[in-house]
Amino acid sequence: MELFLIIALLVVISTVYSYINARYIKLPGTIGIITIAIFVSLITIIIDKLDPEVANHLTVLAKNINFSGTVLNIMLGFLLFAGSFNSNTKKLKKELRPVFILSTLSVILSTGIFGALFYYGTLLFNVHMSFIYCLLFGALISPTDPVAVGAIIKTSKLPQNLATIISGESLFNDGVGLVLFITILEAINSGVDNINFAKTALLFLREVFGGVALGLIAGFIAFRLMKSITDFQTIVLVSLSLVMSVSVIASYLDLSIPLAVVSAGLFMGNRTINIDEKEKSHESLEKFWQLIDEMLNTILFVMIGLQMVNLPYITNYWLTGGIAIVLILVARWMSILIPLTFLRRTLNVNYKSINILTWAGVRGGVSIALALSLPYSPYRHVILCGSYFIVIFSIVIQGLTLNKLINSSIKNEGAG
Repeated sequence: MELFLIIALLVVISTVYSYINARYIKLPGTIGIITIAIFVSLITIIIDKLDPEVANHLTVLAKNINFSGTVLNIMLGFLLFAGSFNSNTKKLKKELRPVFILSTLSVILSTGIFGALFYYGTLLFNVHMSFIYCLLFGALISPTDPVAVGAIIKTSKLPQNLATIISGESLFNDGVGLVLFITILEAINSGVDNINFAKTALLFLREVFGGVALGLIAGFIAFRLMKSITDFQTIVLVSLSLVMSVSVIASYLDLSIPLAVVSAGLFMGNRTINIDEKEKSHESLEKFWQLIDEMLNTILFVMIGLQMVNLPYITNYWLTGGIAIVLILVARWMSILIPLTFLRRTLNVNYKSINILTWAGVRGGVSIALALSLPYSPYRHVILCGSYFIVIFSIVIQGLTLNKLINSSIKNEGAG
């Protein structure tokens, strides 16, 4: 299928789903769109069992989309830049300590806790899975997704400090999660006994600090270019070129693309490019990237729903998928509790916020993209289906019930 036809069909389907949700269902945008997409995919799977020839025409779009490559190599950079560019950096600085802890230490803890729990939990149901693959599963599912989190937070009643912490964490933890994922995958490919810890540490430092440095340098150059002109078309082109060039250079130098793009976005968003008080280029640029964010969000969640028709074996993994949902919530809760217990004096978070932080930790397209990128192994289907179950549950169920949990917490505090 031609690239233009794929893009055209995606945009048309996204428009139809968005209209149906806005006109009739009226759920929060992201939740409504992915719910419709899943419902349509379920109907397609049923049709496939009744008449495979008809289903082949319905699944042609999903089968022609390279979901993993599209998300990780194309969409992620634009979505992360849009999210970071429109972030309130003043509020983010106030919550820098909890954001840093949650995006680094908590991701590492969650990976280990989930891996161990999933390994022993599945053994109880006679599902024998290698422990290192359980850790790999933990690495790709532990980071919260900036796209999904941003979409859910927009319609939530989160206290301002928690909203800042959760959105800030989601912007940075992808870099840590990707490094963990790559490291564990390399250990699997080369053999656990052949891991070079010095090389692994160097890889981590290069990915993280190199990505941040690249983003700051590129952001500074782009900022100076934008600051020197008033032509809005050129300003937009500079910002688009910034995202694309940073992604390409980071990929070529083996640096963290998410951290590079987020660093550039935060640097740019924190400094106005307006030449004088009458000039409104910066505000217009914010609106442009907000529009890009919302449009790509819609298309991404339509793509997540479409991927269900590519997983015909998903019906074989309901049990492990259900286990994975419970265990990732437990791992998330413990990965917040442990740092808070030892670092409570330095973090602006209390124990009453743990449940909200846990439930607001939404996963999304990045986890599915990483699962789809896995090479073939006896455990690939388990990881892929488990990731899909967790992502759908977190977006739909956690997203719809987050405000109820927040209201319940507020009432309990008032009663206390």
